[in-house]
Amino acid sequence: MATKQIGILTAGGDCPGLNAAIRGIGKTAMGRYEMQVIGFYDGFRGLMENRFVRMDSSFLSGILTLGGTILGTSRDKPNKMVIGGKVMDMTEVIVENYYKHHLDCLVCLGGGGTQKNAFHLMQQGLNVITLPKTIDNDIEGTDITFGFDTALGIATEAIDRLHSTASSHHRIIVVEIMGHNTGWLTLGAGIAGGADVILIPEIPYDISVIAEAILQRNRAGKHFSIVAVAEGAVSLEEVKKLEILEGRKERADKEDDKEIKRKIKQEISELKQKASGNTLQLAMELEKLTMVESRVTILGHLQRGGIPSSADRLLATRLGTACASNIQFEKFGVMLGMNGDNICDVPLKDVVGKRRMVPFDHPWIESARNVGTCLGDKLV
Repeated sequence: MATKQIGILTAGGDCPGLNAAIRGIGKTAMGRYEMQVIGFYDGFRGLMENRFVRMDSSFLSGILTLGGTILGTSRDKPNKMVIGGKVMDMTEVIVENYYKHHLDCLVCLGGGGTQKNAFHLMQQGLNVITLPKTIDNDIEGTDITFGFDTALGIATEAIDRLHSTASSHHRIIVVEIMGHNTGWLTLGAGIAGGADVILIPEIPYDISVIAEAILQRNRAGKHFSIVAVAEGAVSLEEVKKLEILEGRKERADKEDDKEIKRKIKQEISELKQKASGNTLQLAMELEKLTMVESRVTILGHLQRGGIPSSADRLLATRLGTACASNIQFEKFGVMLGMNGDNICDVPLKDVVGKRRMVPFDHPWIESARNVGTCLGDKLV
């Protein structure tokens, strides 16, 4: 039987655990199954440009504890890649390079966008397997993604540290945590860090409810508050505006009025962009409503960097080793996810175009409410 050839790439945003996953795939593939492994630099662009490295044991040595990705990454899409200032479909070139290297499988490590791009290549006839990577923990088909646990620890520690300055100066500290579309990271860190208010995209907030919760704390002798807010959290007012625009868009779609559809689409985009950057505005409004001085801390990319936690190293290694086994037994076209403590094969078609949101009845939501945390939608 011919030696299997596999390719690996990392795409989308970086996060802790990627190198552990690369190591898990590579060491198992080469050591147990005697495969040959090629790493492509900088995501799908590197595959298109045929920039690669032939992996061996020395290449994988010492990377388990490293953050980021030794292969580099990019957000380039195979079918929408900027070449010479123009957006071009480079799918054919990628397919050619896949066959040029006689690959039996391409392994793509990434988030929702990467899953979609991998599925696109699968539809071109390539054997593909993906692993779920994102600090947002929002990929459909898996209970957890690697990168999440490390980011959760970083965000929680930040909230822990902000407690001392908030209490010393009797301030409202608003801390913005990553999460454009889902609130897993903000909710988890907010609960673990003891935030007094937690705002996530899944639950539109009422600014007056938040202000009253803070004033209640003050009346109880607690002269500071920590507000953990996801970058994608939106107010009820913004949601109502979006609903009106979406309704107008539906009517324009039926009438097939291209100019009106274009204008409405632009308005929706502008409103979403404004809503996603409203943390400073939120802090100013809370200061006006409560007469309590406020400060803002935006954690930003700090949450994606650094040494991966032991939980992320373990998860990434487990998924990586399972990936090599899948290749050996030719189980392609799947994302390897976690169902409880069990690794499962999730068909890529069931992952693409979906997002794992925080359910309203999730135990974390219940726990937050039970300890008196304000989620912006009602007083507790």
